Amino acid sequence: MVLPVAAVPLIMRIVGVIWILVALGLILIILLQKGKGGGLGAAFGGGAGSLLGTKTTDFFTKVTIVLVLLFLLLAVIMVKWYKPGSSEDLSQPLMPTAGQQMPLATPQPDQATQE
Repeated sequence: MVLPVAAVPLIMRIVGVIWILVALGLILIILLQKGKGGGLGAAFGGGAGSLLGTKTTDFFTKVTIVLVLLFLLLAVIMVKWYKPGSSEDLSQPLMPTAGQQMPLATPQPDQATQE
């Protein structure tokens, strides 16, 4: 079963894109932070600390907290309201309930064989 993207409202598509961008930003900011061993910030020349000033640890920590809160808020919004519109494929149950039988597919005659 494929989730129809076209049936999702535009605002929820925008929220989904923002959520992905926040996730990528969160990954980047975490990788740039200096840990006990120097972190991956040193792999980028170690200039991130001197570029932003002496209080980069405070800056990175605050940015990380804001991005995590935004990520979680957008995740809750998407879980609550990210629902596709009415679609025939989604309205039918995948498995028949007890006492029901699956309808048999009737073969359709091919147009090539009719001519």
